Amino acid sequence: MEERSALTVSGWIGVIVVLVLAALEWHLWRHAVLSVASGAVPGPLSFAPPLLLGAILLLALKGFVILQPNTAAVLTFFGKYAGSVREDGFHYYNPLCRLQKLSLRIQNLATPTLKVNDANGNPIEIGAVIAWQVSDTFRAMFEVEAYSEYIRVQSESALRQVAGSHPYDGPNRNATLRGNVQGTAKELIETIEQHVEPAGLRVLDARLAHLAYAPEIAMAMLRQQQAQQVVAARQTIVAGAVGMVEIALSQLESRKLVQLSNDQRAQLVTNLMTVLVGENEAQPVLQMSTGSAASAA
Repeated sequence: MEERSALTVSGWIGVIVVLVLAALEWHLWRHAVLSVASGAVPGPLSFAPPLLLGAILLLALKGFVILQPNTAAVLTFFGKYAGSVREDGFHYYNPLCRLQKLSLRIQNLATPTLKVNDANGNPIEIGAVIAWQVSDTFRAMFEVEAYSEYIRVQSESALRQVAGSHPYDGPNRNATLRGNVQGTAKELIETIEQHVEPAGLRVLDARLAHLAYAPEIAMAMLRQQQAQQVVAARQTIVAGAVGMVEIALSQLESRKLVQLSNDQRAQLVTNLMTVLVGENEAQPVLQMSTGSAASAA
């Protein structure tokens, strides 16, 4: 069964009906008192009509309801679903129906920080904030016991499922939790909606509020990340140094500034790579020709 609109009228029409019944009740009481005083009608028979109408009047007063914006009311008639009221304002409904209100406003759910294993088996901590609202009042009221608790449990289950299907970090950042936060949030929304749609709930947004390695492996994974960054930096430095050496040799030979043998080229490459790649500041050593020194003497 799906949600449907309940049969209601404006509350002001109900006010008019109640006022008419109240006026009739006053008239019947007056007539009963006068009849008993004159002895024309026995007391019990005189008061029966106003008592019956009084009971009807009290029951009629139960049919008024005021709904604020984004608030709905679900009506049941002796246990059978009689419809829902979504329009805000002053309404009058069948007073024999039972009315239950529920909010249609957007609500936030903050999951606790969960400890799960990612796709690589590493323990991680993850938490999320989900924005949701009721989309079908019938299913939210009658398909689940308590829809607020239902979406909380299903959200935690979906978060565990999404976290366990992706690695925390890795070379392909688009497939990781840490590198593709928006994609992870979108997948989380779709997964939660699959779980809560039968309960008449809709997920509007989801965001990761906490994402980190578990404390027992946090330091080890931090050292691993630092090592990977050092290796990547070294690769960049070496690639740049090779390019600079290649340019230096090419320009020296193209301009014919010097003629180098294979051994001299190898020595020059070694010296340049040592200067460019080394962490410490280079300290050049100048070699003086011994033959030139003797001639000068």
